[in-house]
Amino acid sequence: MTDTRTWLALAIITGGGVLLYLLAPVLTPFLISALLAYMGDPLVDKLEAKKVTRTVAVTIVFSGFILFTLLLLLILIPLIESQIGTFVAKVPLYIDWLQGTALPWLQARLALTEIPDISQLKQAIQSHWQQAGGVMVNVVGSVSRSGGALLELVANMVLIPVISFYLLRDWDILIKNIHDLLPRTIESVVVKLSSEANEVLGEFVRGQLLVMLALGVVYSLGLWTMGLDYAVLIGMIAGVVSFVPYLGMIIGVTLAVIAGLFQFHDITALWPLIIVFGIGQVLESFVLTPYFVGDRIGLHPVAVIFAIAAFGQLFGFVGILVALPAAAVVMVLLRHAHVEYRNSDLYGEAQAADKNANDPVDCGDGC
Repeated sequence: MTDTRTWLALAIITGGGVLLYLLAPVLTPFLISALLAYMGDPLVDKLEAKKVTRTVAVTIVFSGFILFTLLLLLILIPLIESQIGTFVAKVPLYIDWLQGTALPWLQARLALTEIPDISQLKQAIQSHWQQAGGVMVNVVGSVSRSGGALLELVANMVLIPVISFYLLRDWDILIKNIHDLLPRTIESVVVKLSSEANEVLGEFVRGQLLVMLALGVVYSLGLWTMGLDYAVLIGMIAGVVSFVPYLGMIIGVTLAVIAGLFQFHDITALWPLIIVFGIGQVLESFVLTPYFVGDRIGLHPVAVIFAIAAFGQLFGFVGILVALPAAAVVMVLLRHAHVEYRNSDLYGEAQAADKNANDPVDCGDGC
């Protein structure tokens, strides 16, 4: 590659990165739509293989997505709202327990001279809750007071389905057009890397979503069986954040222990809750992740945490959405670079130099 082409490629990459950074606040609905289209394309291709037209196949898959989402929302939202309402209604009881039992126990064990009086906190919470009337009233009221946030929410709810439908319908055409634009000199390499990246991304995205959903169900059912009041809320939170290794278990255990301590007032009753997350972690490591994601993804936990932190810092919520897919693609590129390096003259020369340095010196009769 000439110097001109090298600088041109660097300029395009740099310009694309700057443009992505500047447009990050408005890219969220497009990224979500692209993710939905990417996930739905294999299903559409399977329907096309059965002599179904592309538009009809897209309509079937798209309708299935919408029905599944609505069903999930209809089941989860009332459960989660009910559990949040239960928690807020019981906050005064929790404060009484803190004031009358937990804090005196800590005072006795830690030899504290005095403990804080949190009775005013109880009165403030009761007053605020009576005025608010409920969890959804708070949410709707705060959103309604912010015209920009409400407009953005409505726009995203309209844009995401529309963009997803058109992307899914024209996905193969878009891929073909991108393929036709590739320089012929690098076309074979790009196609090879794209195929590997697509395989990795396909396994990772679809598999990871299934793992998150399965863990949310496992945690929720396990905590519900143990009698925890907020089983669904805590289980789903732990399942959603489980895309970061061990973070779902850590957050889930923390929330379950706090909720269980307030509910049962007995530290020995917390062991079953911890066992639930231990079982979930074992299932994730030995059953769910190998079955749904597979071992060939090869993303080290430290690499996953760094990717999420770095992309989140650079691009905010959009960066968190693209962090793991981007890390998977970078991993494919690094594998290719590693193979190219091992086959290059540079590696051959270094290997030869090491071999010569390790060989015994033949100095003839003068040694």
